[in-house]
Amino acid sequence: MESSDKRATPTNSDPTSSHVAETVDAVANLHAQHHLRRTVVEKVIDSWTSLLSRPICLALLFLGVATWIAINTLSGYSAIDPPPFPWLFGVLTLLSLTMGVLILSTQRRADALAELRERLTLNLATLTERKVTKVIELLEELRRDSPNIENRIDLEAKQMAARAQPGEVLGEIAEMHEESLKPPKTTNEP
Repeated sequence: MESSDKRATPTNSDPTSSHVAETVDAVANLHAQHHLRRTVVEKVIDSWTSLLSRPICLALLFLGVATWIAINTLSGYSAIDPPPFPWLFGVLTLLSLTMGVLILSTQRRADALAELRERLTLNLATLTERKVTKVIELLEELRRDSPNIENRIDLEAKQMAARAQPGEVLGEIAEMHEESLKPPKTTNEP
């Protein structure tokens, strides 16, 4: 992670760049805080996962297995681990279990960050909806109060000015989802 000292600086020629830079900084800070809150164990797990996920590690694993098989096959009766290589299978099983735990631990942390981003997105969407609703209300009030603008009823603006109720929206989404999962109705034509 880069430090917060290296923030994107807006240029005078681009008026949108300051709010873009602020947004980028906010997201970067969210990720940095998540990264900094790791425990020592999580840091070790992340470093091991990072190390073991490199292609060279897979190549070394294949090379090690091939070397182990070759040495023990060519050694004949004095082999440490003769075919069918029970020690090799035990080591590979232990390695597989270790990799599974490392991946699950890393994925759990990634899921926590994704959940945090989802909550942030939901909160921002709700806040944006409220702000847009307020702007529509103010525009409608301005239209009604202004003597230069014809006073008429705009049903669409009235509907848009009503705040969405998250529970109702979730209910409608669930209903639509259930409808989409139902098999299409077929007509029995003779």
